[in-house]
Amino acid sequence: MKRLGVNIDHIATLRNARGEKHPNVVDAAKLAIKYGADSVTIHLREDRRHILDKDVINITKNKNIPTNLEIATTNEMLKIVIKNKPEFVCIVPEKRTEITTEGGLNLNKNKKKLYTFIKKLNNQKIRTSLFINPKISDVKLSKLLGAQCVELHTGKISNKIKNKQKYLKEFNDIKKCSLTAKKMGLEVHAGHGMDYKTAKILSKIKEIKEFNIGHFIVGESIFFGFKKVIKKFIKIIK
Repeated sequence: MKRLGVNIDHIATLRNARGEKHPNVVDAAKLAIKYGADSVTIHLREDRRHILDKDVINITKNKNIPTNLEIATTNEMLKIVIKNKPEFVCIVPEKRTEITTEGGLNLNKNKKKLYTFIKKLNNQKIRTSLFINPKISDVKLSKLLGAQCVELHTGKISNKIKNKQKYLKEFNDIKKCSLTAKKMGLEVHAGHGMDYKTAKILSKIKEIKEFNIGHFIVGESIFFGFKKVIKKFIKIIK
């Protein structure tokens, strides 16, 4: 069965706009699971632009909320992970100037650091995935670095589908990477920029086991409700 992870970062964005407590991020996490999501994703950024440290603490301590914590490879983030013990960690690239994550990790540039970081997470028995571009070389290197999963960056295909452009090359790249990853014993996830149509197209790739979707779910929920949007994605991918 394919799984749905709901990213609730932008519920925190909305809360932070007023500097108050509403909407409550922990309540959003509980509801996402109640409505059928398999996990909740939160990205603790260096600048704390949406998810805050207290959110990580309050969500991860509730063991009824399987939590996927997205982090950069910094000593500060490693300490937070070890202290709070989320079920899953996804290592992502991070730049302060970016609006959203612009692409996958540069694995070649950061091999030594990533290997050491992943080893420490593996020692904590935390499932670790690497957020990578859909390139065969990056899939193979992810395995060598000790990751259990790869999350393929789907931003490029998502944008092409939204703009009604040809996307066969991007689809085939993701499919080839998914097949390679599975053969190597890596679980395959997909994330970034997906809407209903992109999720439906990518759900045809049977090797993809987890879809992590956030911005579209939060935005669409304004008009149609959190429950309805989550249920629709579950129907599409499963």
